[in-house]
Amino acid sequence: MPHLSVPGAELYYEADGPASAPCVLLIHAGCATLRMWDPLVPALAQDHYVVRFDTRGFGQTRTDDVKFSDRDDARDVLEHLGVTRATVVGASRGGRIALDLALESPETVTGVATVGSGPSGFPDTELTDEEDAAFDGLDDAYEDADWERMTRLETALWVVGPRRDESTLDPAFVETAYALNRPNIVHRAEAPVSVPLEPPAYDRVADLRMPVLATVGEFDLSFELASQAFLIDAVPGAEGYIFSDTAHLPSVEHPEEFNAVLTGWLAEHGL
Repeated sequence: MPHLSVPGAELYYEADGPASAPCVLLIHAGCATLRMWDPLVPALAQDHYVVRFDTRGFGQTRTDDVKFSDRDDARDVLEHLGVTRATVVGASRGGRIALDLALESPETVTGVATVGSGPSGFPDTELTDEEDAAFDGLDDAYEDADWERMTRLETALWVVGPRRDESTLDPAFVETAYALNRPNIVHRAEAPVSVPLEPPAYDRVADLRMPVLATVGEFDLSFELASQAFLIDAVPGAEGYIFSDTAHLPSVEHPEEFNAVLTGWLAEHGL
C-alpha cells in the first residue's frame, strides 16, 4: 500500500496510467474516499496520469492531530510522483481544495474542475427546512459522539439528498454510497487542523486564468447549487454543467455521463 510520509501524516495515494501523460489529480468528497473515483480511472488513465489520495481524516491516510495545509499535502503527493503540472478535479471539499491550490500555486495547476463545490470563504446561505432538520440530526450525532450514526446521516443528506426518496434510487448505488463513507468512521475522533487559505478563494477566484469547469447535481444542497452558479459568474471563462437526477456525487451515480463531460472538457482545453 503506497503511503507518503509528510509532517504529521502518512498519506495514502494511488497513481494509474502513463507517467509521461498529462496529469489529472482527483480529490475526493468529504463523504467518501479516493475509492469514489474507481469507475472513472480505467478510461481516464488511457491518456492521462491519474493521481488520487485520501486527504487527512479519510480512508487509508493516517494523521496526527496537528496543523496542516491541504494544499501542501496535494503538492507533496504530486512532487513525490515527479509531477510539476496537473489538472485538479475535486468533489465537494475536494473542489474547495482544488480552487485554493490553483490560487496559491497557479504555476502547478493547469485546470480546475469542481463537483458540488464552493470556494473557501463562500458566505453562508439560508438552508431549506429539510436541510436545516438534517443538519440538526448531524449535530445531535456529533454531540453524542455516535460516529456510525453521524456517518449514515451524512451520506443520506449529501449523496441521497433531502429532496429525494432513497427507496426510489438504484439499490446498487445506495449501497455503494454508504460503503464509500464507512471507512471514515474510524477517523471521526481525529482532530487535525486545516490551515485555511488567506485571503480565502471567494475574494480571489476572479484572478484564476486557467480553464475552470464547475459542475453540480440538480438535487444537491441549496448552497452547493448557489456556489456553482457563483463560480460560473465570477471566474473568467468558467464553464458549467448540471447533472440531472443526482445529488452530491454525480461521478458515482452517473459515471458514464460524468466521464464524458470531464474528458470532453479536458480534450477541449488540451489538458
